[in-house]
Amino acid sequence: MAIYDPKSLKAEEFINHEEIMETLAYADAHKEDAELIDQIIAKAKELKGLSHRDASVLLACTLPDKVEQVYALAEQIKKDFYGNRIVLFAPLYLSNHCVNGCTYCPYHAINKHIPRKKLTQEEIRQEVIALQDLGHKRLAIESGEDPVNNPIEYILESIQTIYSVHHKNGDIRRVNVNIAATTVENYRKLKEAGIGTYILFQETYHKESYEQLHPWGPKHDYAYHTEAMDRAMEGGIDDVGLGVLFGLDKYRYEFAGILMHAEHLEAVHGVGPHTISVPRICPADDIDPTTFSNAIDDDTFAKIVACIRVAVPYTGMIVSTRESQRTRERVLHLGISQISGGSRTSVGGYTEETRPEDTVQFDISDQRSLDEVVKWLMDMGYIPSFCTACYRAGRTGDRFMEVCKSGAIQNCCHPNALMTLKEYLEDYATPATREVGLKLIQKELANIPNEKVRAITVQHLADIENGQRDFRF
Repeated sequence: MAIYDPKSLKAEEFINHEEIMETLAYADAHKEDAELIDQIIAKAKELKGLSHRDASVLLACTLPDKVEQVYALAEQIKKDFYGNRIVLFAPLYLSNHCVNGCTYCPYHAINKHIPRKKLTQEEIRQEVIALQDLGHKRLAIESGEDPVNNPIEYILESIQTIYSVHHKNGDIRRVNVNIAATTVENYRKLKEAGIGTYILFQETYHKESYEQLHPWGPKHDYAYHTEAMDRAMEGGIDDVGLGVLFGLDKYRYEFAGILMHAEHLEAVHGVGPHTISVPRICPADDIDPTTFSNAIDDDTFAKIVACIRVAVPYTGMIVSTRESQRTRERVLHLGISQISGGSRTSVGGYTEETRPEDTVQFDISDQRSLDEVVKWLMDMGYIPSFCTACYRAGRTGDRFMEVCKSGAIQNCCHPNALMTLKEYLEDYATPATREVGLKLIQKELANIPNEKVRAITVQHLADIENGQRDFRF
């Protein structure tokens, strides 16, 4: 039997099944223990995070007034560390060739319903131009696992192509990468290519379920997949993004697992995950989510988001267009700091006149344009941010966490958000969105704490109006 050890580099020791089962039993035993729950909430207010066990108690809690306190604390932590900024990005699908047998993904190798497609470098260039014309500055590239069709050389060349495209005032300033688990050597190559965050979803931390859900292909190897972030960090990538696909296994198991993974990264590498994503199983070609009996409802989803936020206050949280406008609206204030907008989940989706349905990875619930999403955020008082400054200024990994924990990030992120929003308003926004945005910027300037930083921001906003671009703190 494996023994739980967060400092171990073995998957079954840092994501330990027995420890998770004991944690869930402990949470069940204390879910109505008001005194203990008060102690855990008090600990969370110290903003140093919670253990997977303490956080699991909050998730299991059935006392309505305590649950409301958790929601209120999550909202306060969100405001303290991320203000009212929401970072925007878009996925870019390069290829749907895949050799794996994942039962929840339509790209699985034996799906004969969908055509297989791989973008050429010229097609990637056209997709990037289309994304720049929408106003995007940050992409997450996605690709199926196929050593023949999608080798690391193809991914590296694609990254180079993306960064090379300068169209009108458009630039992609940060490329995050969501590709299959690979070697230290390949992670080193990705780092040298200038990627932002390396993202890899665990899908499920339950080993037995994981192996059943991935019946064949390289992804079947639970340990190799689960230990990927350690190899990525060994390869020099210090910003990594975790995620599980909620609904594949029981959500409380996944919740404990992802927090144990975060604790492991902190224990071994000195810095936890840069982001945590919270996708839910949803419809797609050849995939019926009703066949997954662990699917979670909206109330449970909101509670998961709030509990992750109080457990890992310094970690960014992402929700995609898998979720509806209504659901995204509900969880934004509970901890979400990044969302996608105007997304296409098909290969070549941004250059097609109508939404192509034959190569989508999953159905999109929020089908609004980026401009509609930007205006929606501003109407609710959020600042849509296209900022990529921390990554480009070297504020990654533990350096980002130091700035974040000190509170100094308010003098970087807030003005950077306003300046990138101003770029969007000048170059891409509809008149109605521009009008709302200019008023928001004037109002939000007062919330920059440092007087000197505020004065520089005002000057740069004027410079942007006069045609200059890409200012950052």
